Amino acid sequence: MVSPDRAVGVFGGTFDPIHAGHLRLARALRDELSLSEVRLIPAGDPYHREAAPLASAEQRLAMARLAVAGEPGLVVDEREVRRGRPSYTVETLAELRAELGPDVPIWCLIGGDSLAQLATWRRWRELFALAHLAVALRPGFDPATLPEPVAAEWRQRQVSDFPNRTPSGTIRALTLPPMDISATDLRARLGQGAAVDGLIAPAVLAYIEAGHLYGAGAARPT
Repeated sequence: MVSPDRAVGVFGGTFDPIHAGHLRLARALRDELSLSEVRLIPAGDPYHREAAPLASAEQRLAMARLAVAGEPGLVVDEREVRRGRPSYTVETLAELRAELGPDVPIWCLIGGDSLAQLATWRRWRELFALAHLAVALRPGFDPATLPEPVAAEWRQRQVSDFPNRTPSGTIRALTLPPMDISATDLRARLGQGAAVDGLIAPAVLAYIEAGHLYGAGAARPT
């Protein structure tokens, strides 16, 4: 029997590599929505990227597991890696909905850039029947800049709280803005042997350096 207090978050991404900004968002999703768990879902074959990830799907999965070890309520879901083909958010949410049942609130975390591009996603309108959307917005976000028909959905579905009484259908902005950090910048730093203290979990950094991922492993400045 599903607990009446259960509510689940979904946070998908390439995680190439997973970093402190990702963890900050996952914790904010968990805490602001009072979620019982947040599932970080590494993309196995991210169809939206022009270039393939530098780390393999298995390596990115391993780094995600290391990053969330000991983090209450944060777990890694490997379904998209195991799918063995391009994965679409609507398919992942449909699987989760079938597993969790019709009544458990599901919150899917996306960024403001993704919100603006939402109408280009596969079967995007079905997302609202499967989950709520939690949007990590950067400072200065102006909903007037959203393209139609996404703007119409924002106007209709936006809420000012997190109503875990309903399983799906609303949009809510996270109050914690994202950190100014990107995986692209981190990969460059790692390749240059620059310090990344505080930006990547120590266990993840050790894994990266042991495997010489992103050109890492050379002596780093102290």
